[in-house]
Amino acid sequence: KLMSSIKSRRKRGGGRAGNAGRRGSSSILQIPWELTTNIDKPTEPLNEEGVNAIHLGAMEILEEIGLEILNREARDILSKAGCIVVGENVKFDREFIMEMINKAPSQFDIIPRNPKKKITVGGKKILFGNVSSPPSYWDTKICRKVPGTRETCKNLLKLSQYFNCIHFVGGYPVEPVDLHPSTRHLDVLYDKLTVTDKAAHAYSLGKERVEDVIEMVRIAGGWTEEEFDSGPKMYTNINSTSPLKHDQPMLDGWMRLARRNQGLIVTPFTLAGAMAPVTMSGAVAQSIAEGLSAIALAQYIKPGVGCAIGTFTSNVDMKSGAP
Repeated sequence: KLMSSIKSRRKRGGGRAGNAGRRGSSSILQIPWELTTNIDKPTEPLNEEGVNAIHLGAMEILEEIGLEILNREARDILSKAGCIVVGENVKFDREFIMEMINKAPSQFDIIPRNPKKKITVGGKKILFGNVSSPPSYWDTKICRKVPGTRETCKNLLKLSQYFNCIHFVGGYPVEPVDLHPSTRHLDVLYDKLTVTDKAAHAYSLGKERVEDVIEMVRIAGGWTEEEFDSGPKMYTNINSTSPLKHDQPMLDGWMRLARRNQGLIVTPFTLAGAMAPVTMSGAVAQSIAEGLSAIALAQYIKPGVGCAIGTFTSNVDMKSGAP
């Protein structure tokens, strides 16, 4: 009877033994790596008339107010495209903006060195990546916040690789302040390309950093120059300097990656009542104007290059100024 009881217990699928069996050799139970598909229809807070009013507001900003474009090369390109350039201010004709926007694909793929980790930007896909550039690190061993280091940054890169719910590797998961800023990107990207095989990110901070990242990603993937330029293997994201301004180094990196046909994401950061109108409609119209201007520049340089616009619009307390 005792042996019979032991055998019956061994056949049960619950408890710790069942959990271990279900997860196999993996330490943590997780579903296989796959992209997340949004099955819900988009939430429409405005009707067609309201959406058109926002659109017209953005077009009016681009045409009548313009943006301060601090990058001289970008201003020269936009001047050749027919935009009105006075000093650092650039005004965009709405027909030009819409013509350029129509050249952008509705979705595009980024194929890293492991093609099985290909991601699709756009359509119904939702992508998750690690957070970028927090200053401090914490874990259950040290139980306190400490400044980021190369080692702790690498630890988080390993976790970003391990978890299947992370689709791409963004910027530094913690800022490694023990590395000199001038060469930090080389060390972190080396770690990123050796401990992960997911789509990688470049900080768009001027010629040296962007060109270094391009070459390192190309080498890691074993691509020729032509193969690398055939479609996105990496991406960058830039922020406008609200209100209505694009700075020099971010546009420099933006244009370099556009010429190499890599993924581009522009994210205006607008706080209503501080860097944007206090009304949500005004803040959103400004945000769209800032984003479309960068995308129009990219499409003029490389028609059809993969671009996305993401807006971060919040507000500040009008008494304290706190977000």
